[in-house]
Amino acid sequence: MRNHEVTKVQPLLKEDGSLREPGWSKRLLQVYDRSQIKAPRFRIKEWDYYLVLNEEFAGAFTISDDGYIGLQSVSLLNFKEGWEHTETILNAFPMGKFNLPSTSEAGDTVYRDKRLQMRFLQEKGKRRILCNFEKFWQNKPFSCDITLEQPEMDTMVIATPWKEKKTAFYYNQKINCMKASGTMEYDGRVYTFSPDTDYGTLDWGRGVWTYDNRWYWGSGNTTVNGKPFGFNIGYGFGDTAAATENMLFYDYQCHKLDEVIFHIPEDSYMKPWSFTSSDGRFEMEFVPVLDRAARTAALVIETDQHQVFGRMTGRAVLDDGSVIDVKNMMCFAEDVHNRY
Repeated sequence: MRNHEVTKVQPLLKEDGSLREPGWSKRLLQVYDRSQIKAPRFRIKEWDYYLVLNEEFAGAFTISDDGYIGLQSVSLLNFKEGWEHTETILNAFPMGKFNLPSTSEAGDTVYRDKRLQMRFLQEKGKRRILCNFEKFWQNKPFSCDITLEQPEMDTMVIATPWKEKKTAFYYNQKINCMKASGTMEYDGRVYTFSPDTDYGTLDWGRGVWTYDNRWYWGSGNTTVNGKPFGFNIGYGFGDTAAATENMLFYDYQCHKLDEVIFHIPEDSYMKPWSFTSSDGRFEMEFVPVLDRAARTAALVIETDQHQVFGRMTGRAVLDDGSVIDVKNMMCFAEDVHNRY
């Protein structure tokens, strides 16, 4: 089983701009410093992405600086009624102007223009998502004020290189199982999150990517036996010889997995999927409910995204052999191909 764990605090990059120690860790031990990157500014990609979800609805929020393009987006999803809307604002050549924090553990991520004001605030033991989006959809505004609880907990951190390019790397943290409270408002309706049942996830990414990449990612959170349970699964780009990003979370402790494979029907993303694992510790069936599909092509930029939300049923095995049975767990899995 390949899965090298990084256990010491150190700079993320060596003097030549390559990763010092590819592998996974439970928190951000390796220190990201944008000034140490040995690649053009337009190739640097930095983002914070939050997904807050329950059985009936979800909100997704992105602030990103992807070098020659910035992408700020908000999604409102209604699973009960079967619709979603994503509104995106593009920015030309931000190349670091947004000043995204160098760590997820301190600092606020902020974006403002005439139409969108969005802030991700970091406080001790919690995170707050504030958003006001004018003319979000059908000329109507969207707003939210959501708080995520973050007690002392393990997270999934991965440092992944690319074989083709020494200065390309992906440094990523996924924080699962954050209990959610607060509201989203749109079109006269209030969507309320309850910390008794609802959770949020942070996808924090920094790095230098190659131009053409395809990835698979899945994530979900629920309550099992009165304790938070979540998972992060994914693969598809970079050199993952040192470690995978596959991980279970139970009662705020992580449990490392080896390979997980997505089995996606070739003719439709809305047909049932399955997931299998090399170590037999993540065996799931997935019934899609909603496909948040988006395709964009403009000059050198092309994206083809399918973030599919649905219900997962199956079993996961913790490090000590304990079996977690899940049934109809609302979560998502995605297939994304980007050239940018």
